[in-house]
Amino acid sequence: MNAKSILLVEDNPQDEMLTLRALRRANLANRIDVARDGQQALDYLFRQGEFANREGPALPAVVLLDIGLPRLSGLEVLERLRADARTELLPVVILTSSDEEQDRLKSYENGANSFVRKPVDFAEFAETVARLGVYWLMTNEPPQGR
Repeated sequence: MNAKSILLVEDNPQDEMLTLRALRRANLANRIDVARDGQQALDYLFRQGEFANREGPALPAVVLLDIGLPRLSGLEVLERLRADARTELLPVVILTSSDEEQDRLKSYENGANSFVRKPVDFAEFAETVARLGVYWLMTNEPPQGR
């Protein structure tokens, strides 16, 4: 069993469903957990609050992070992840509907590994998400022991 997992941070139920469906269609059997706001994502990653007793791998292989989230924005989550030694190297892909250059710039300034705009067309969206999943779970080689 492959222990690599994905954390999807998405507050839009439709986008969540489409992303999960696209990852499954790519035949990725990896665990996919979902956080629906920025604070819940941090709680999950740092095993605090409702996730204090969370089982499974300490950290996912990748975080797919939306920008426009309730409670804490995706950019605030990213800043906190990069400021903590436990998550400073955790791969984070901004997966957003935003096409704003300012969002792209802030994402990279805050340490995003990638910025991907969600395509409007479902087939294109599914293909983009499938490629992301395959790359981060099967192709990318993170540093050992981190």
